[in-house]
Amino acid sequence: MSRLHTVKPDQSTGRAAELFAAIKSSIGVVPNAYATIGSNSPAALEAALGLDQALRKGSLSAKQIEVVKLAVSALAECDYCLAAHSLMGKRAGLSLEAIKAIRSGSPSGDAAVDALADFARRVAGSAGTVPAAVLEEVRAAGYSDAQVVDILLAVAGITFTNLLNRVNDTVVDFPAVN
Repeated sequence: MSRLHTVKPDQSTGRAAELFAAIKSSIGVVPNAYATIGSNSPAALEAALGLDQALRKGSLSAKQIEVVKLAVSALAECDYCLAAHSLMGKRAGLSLEAIKAIRSGSPSGDAAVDALADFARRVAGSAGTVPAAVLEEVRAAGYSDAQVVDILLAVAGITFTNLLNRVNDTVVDFPAVN
């Protein structure tokens, strides 16, 4: 049960209603997390959606973005985002085996995916300055500085939704991954 005020999307008004209509038009449904965000802060929902749009225009593929989101969500133990991004990862081309490996922090069989997931986890779990060796490892795996910046943007975005869902205890409306 949600802990934060949430209006059903079809009962919303103003900017929240506009954003919910756009989301529903795009993906067919307004996920519970977006409903909670928009019910409380249409500006926050607009920012989160804008961040995702910026990521899609950046240097990372959809698959790479989902690797980051899965790795960080697993670190945060956010069941909502794990379910959502397991589905999105599958749609972006990740195999079920790779999704499970990323979620558990195990090798996926793809060194570039593993380096990306490891970098995202290490950055998201860090305090203070990230050791230079961590940056060098992701660079050695073939990631450019532009991609590093986009990885950080993906970490920032998923951290927001991880936090929202953990505070809200958002009801998961995505299929569970076995």
